[in-house]
Amino acid sequence: MTEAELAELLRDCPTLFHMAEAGAWPTIRGHGLLSTRAALDRFAVPDAIRAAAERRRPEGIVLERADLGRIVLRDQKPLSDRALARCLRDRLTPADWHRRLNERVFFWLSRKRVLTLLAGRAYRDHAHEILEIDAAALVAAHRDRIELSAINSGATGRFPAPRGADTFRPIDAYPYAEWRKKRPRGERVVELTVLGAVPELERFVRRVVVMRGADEVEILAEAAPTAA
Repeated sequence: MTEAELAELLRDCPTLFHMAEAGAWPTIRGHGLLSTRAALDRFAVPDAIRAAAERRRPEGIVLERADLGRIVLRDQKPLSDRALARCLRDRLTPADWHRRLNERVFFWLSRKRVLTLLAGRAYRDHAHEILEIDAAALVAAHRDRIELSAINSGATGRFPAPRGADTFRPIDAYPYAEWRKKRPRGERVVELTVLGAVPELERFVRRVVVMRGADEVEILAEAAPTAA
């Protein structure tokens, strides 16, 4: 991706979206967004719980400490190890793929995809906190740890997209021009991931909204408008 292409992407997708469990915002505000691996390290999780958390999670796993607060490692209901075994390339195994997922923080570039996820059978009956993030500011601060994906890497579905060693690519190596020919604006990158964690996330936040399905229930945080 060239600098001009990155500028185009940020114009088309000025807001990133992260879906968190209800009640997550206070801990995120205090610790930033942590990858699964970073959260397990921060909370000093025992080996038995850690092993379960690093595999596919059919349900969310709660991490809680009096001095750190409470965090929920999200379930991975849209992901199937059986389907991964069919669609993985480059001699990767499902365990390899989970390691790749667990080392990242994930953001959507499309509000439409967030709404589709919220409307799905697994999540539509529950409230979630949606973090809306200033894309340009986050990219400027963490560019060296950002990798992009052209697919939903954490879902398989009936017809899982092939995935492998080159699914996550640094910004400079991402084939944006190729996807521009195939997809409309807003869909040329599906996921923006940050390796490790995003500390001090609050400085990039535009809004934090509690949502149930497509309905906004409550605004938990909102950045002050910038001066003209």
